[in-house]
Amino acid sequence: MLGVSRDGDVVTIELQRPERRNALNDQMVVRIKGAVEEAAASARAIVLTGQGPIFSAGADLDGIYSDNFLEALLSMLRTIEEAPVPVIAAVNGGALGAGVQLTLAADLRVMEEDSFLAIPAAKLGVTVDPWTVRRLSALIGAGPARTILLGAERVSAKDAYSYGFANKIGDLADAQAWAAQIAQLAPLTLKHLKLVFNDDGSRGTETPAQQAALAAAWSSADAQEARVARQEKRTPRFVGR
Repeated sequence: MLGVSRDGDVVTIELQRPERRNALNDQMVVRIKGAVEEAAASARAIVLTGQGPIFSAGADLDGIYSDNFLEALLSMLRTIEEAPVPVIAAVNGGALGAGVQLTLAADLRVMEEDSFLAIPAAKLGVTVDPWTVRRLSALIGAGPARTILLGAERVSAKDAYSYGFANKIGDLADAQAWAAQIAQLAPLTLKHLKLVFNDDGSRGTETPAQQAALAAAWSSADAQEARVARQEKRTPRFVGR
């Protein structure tokens, strides 16, 4: 489910659930959180990647509605964001939904030339937390962020690079080589810069209305309809409740 390897001061954490396209479930997000915490204690840089043809298909739709998943996911993302060393997401194939959130928690992103990103929450009857909306907007601007979230549109690596989401176009080896270079830089400088970059307002307090809307989407009949429609291989019929 998770592979961890080390080369000098760089630790690579690989999602290893190819039979589910590296989809994230309760168990996997807990393991990623633990692996990042352990790596950050001694490594100088961390690389996150996915085994096989895709980085991550997002949340495992068979477990996405569990009571614990959303809380565990957000805890994992915060751990990655707060790691005292730079974290690079090496995106192969594609990142969807929670897979994109994983890359947003990282400090830098390297995307393969034929990879893509998408957050199809609006197609699933669920939504993402305010941090995800704000961090995506901070990285690429409100216009492109609205296209991805409100339009539920897929973005190519080329466009992701032009938006500023991808820092480099390259493969895992390129990401690891970059991580090795970064690992030679002054760690206290990098730690300080991470703290400043991540103090971007994305962790702002949720309003009561935002909290209610988030809860309503996740517990809605539309979310259940999307799940049934997926099982029946048809287009969901959303009614707004």
